[in-house]
Amino acid sequence: MSTDSNSLITQHHFSTLVELLTYRAKNQSEQKAYTFLQSTETEALSLTYKELHLQAQAIAASLQSLNLVGERALLLYQPGIEFIAAFFGCLYAGVVAIPAYPPRRNQKLSRLQAIAADAQAKVVLTSQSLLHSLQTSFNEEDLELSGLHWLATDGLSNDLAQAWQPPELNGNTLAFLQYTSGSTGTPKGVMITHGNLLHNERMIEKAFGHTDKTIVVGWLPVFHDMGLIGNVLQPIYLGVPCILMSPVEFLQKPIRWLQAISRYKATTSGGPNFAYDLCIRKVTPEQLATLDLSSWEVAFTGAEPVRAETLEQFASTFAPCGFRKEAFYPCYGMAETTLIVTGGEKTALPITCNVEKAALEQNRIVKQPDGRKDSQIIVGCGQSPSDQKVIIVDPQSLTLCDPEQVGEIWVAGPSVAQGYWNQPEETEKTFNAYLADTNVNNSAVSGPFLRTGDLGFLQDGELFITGRLKDVIIVRGQNHYPQDIELTVEKSHPSLRAGCGAAFAIDFKNSERLVVVQEVERSYLRKLNVQEVIGQLRQAVAAHHGLEVFASVLVKTGSIPKTSSGKIRRQACRSAFLSGTLDVVEDWSENPQNKSKFINLQADVDSMLGKLTAGKQL
Repeated sequence: MSTDSNSLITQHHFSTLVELLTYRAKNQSEQKAYTFLQSTETEALSLTYKELHLQAQAIAASLQSLNLVGERALLLYQPGIEFIAAFFGCLYAGVVAIPAYPPRRNQKLSRLQAIAADAQAKVVLTSQSLLHSLQTSFNEEDLELSGLHWLATDGLSNDLAQAWQPPELNGNTLAFLQYTSGSTGTPKGVMITHGNLLHNERMIEKAFGHTDKTIVVGWLPVFHDMGLIGNVLQPIYLGVPCILMSPVEFLQKPIRWLQAISRYKATTSGGPNFAYDLCIRKVTPEQLATLDLSSWEVAFTGAEPVRAETLEQFASTFAPCGFRKEAFYPCYGMAETTLIVTGGEKTALPITCNVEKAALEQNRIVKQPDGRKDSQIIVGCGQSPSDQKVIIVDPQSLTLCDPEQVGEIWVAGPSVAQGYWNQPEETEKTFNAYLADTNVNNSAVSGPFLRTGDLGFLQDGELFITGRLKDVIIVRGQNHYPQDIELTVEKSHPSLRAGCGAAFAIDFKNSERLVVVQEVERSYLRKLNVQEVIGQLRQAVAAHHGLEVFASVLVKTGSIPKTSSGKIRRQACRSAFLSGTLDVVEDWSENPQNKSKFINLQADVDSMLGKLTAGKQL
């Protein structure tokens, strides 16, 4: 850690992000804070700290004139600089920001409507280019919000900044609501304070080994916690340059991400596992020759299971460009902990653990030598800092697990959020958990803890993630992790899209049965040999997991339910399967004659069980 960077952060003891940006505007006024790329060749727009400060003040003054202090504002922007100014504008006004993403054309507004209604939003901040189309869509969908005010922030004059009145803020002031992605249920607004944000930014700084020489490049959606807190707020916390691009630009041509890293000599950049897979598959040998990735020090990967195979293939593929495997930085975090929970050593190779598959299915950890067919490689996600506690707990008995056991991950520390907005029961059961055998005199196990809902184990302080509590498939008493089955499925035939499958269980005749839903690559849709694909899929699952596939549903490209951050929404996919609303190419079932009757019955049962178990603890 350099002295200059350290002095900018730790000696001033900022209690809010408003204090932080005000300091940057005063002391680094002409330095570029953000640069947004239209493409790798074109810088669409940039902002200095002074310009961002003025725009934030102008937006804040407009919000204050509407008497919105303490109210909630829905932020709907295309990727770009405008969102960042609006986010800080809310903070400067004492208004609670709600980052969201504008709906695509002809897309239903149900999720957005649920967020706006739950948060009781009073104003929508957007851009001039989106204002009319959004207002029209909202009216057509009959969004049930009274007194909703619309404000296009990019049309405001900076002269309004003179009317800004600094609000009364402190570390406990609510900064924004981070709505969960909804991968396992209805979106909930996680309450993040200024204190939560500053603590988590300090954790990221230390974990990533950031300095005043750090340069960040990012394409992640800014309405998602990893994009907002990791790519947008961390650079301003450090006072370093940040170069951003649209997620669509990356997805259309993954080489653009790597070109930006190469051009700007970025030291920190990353994304979920699928981003690295995409680069492996899409970047050509000719493009490789144009890249210089030697500046890349922290290639963080998280938000979904980190695959050892991906790390190996990416490191091997891009080694000629100067990429080092040591740059990979697997980490773990979630909205309920602001962002990061654990991370490794910056200069160390990722830590892996080879475990016996059969034992893992019984929630036991038995280490195996490398190369054994009955073993599975799990990538470690690092360790927790000293001022935060991570423990592994049996989700039924609520007692601490042994190091050789898989359990639920519980977290306690200053980065843990304040709960879910307007949901006291959900907050109580998720954010205020205590061990059944807690010794109140033992600070190491005193609560309260956040129940993450994730499963994993600790080995010598290193956290390993094995799955999601609600998604685990239990067949004949054995646990099967859906992401492992999904990986087997996508590799079973070249027509199946990587990262676009869902495995889940349904109840049939009082037993759990496996269902697989999988997207087909667009280029294969017209010439698909369905019998061959289904046959190889079922054979691969049986060979690797010892499971029979009860139903296999091949669906159209881009149709599988995903969260805004690209995670598979397995429960939503299960519901769509049961209701018959998947965009099906081909549907194969072990018991086709009873399938429709079964689906209707199962849907009724699910509805009844949902009502009975609503509000109960995991």
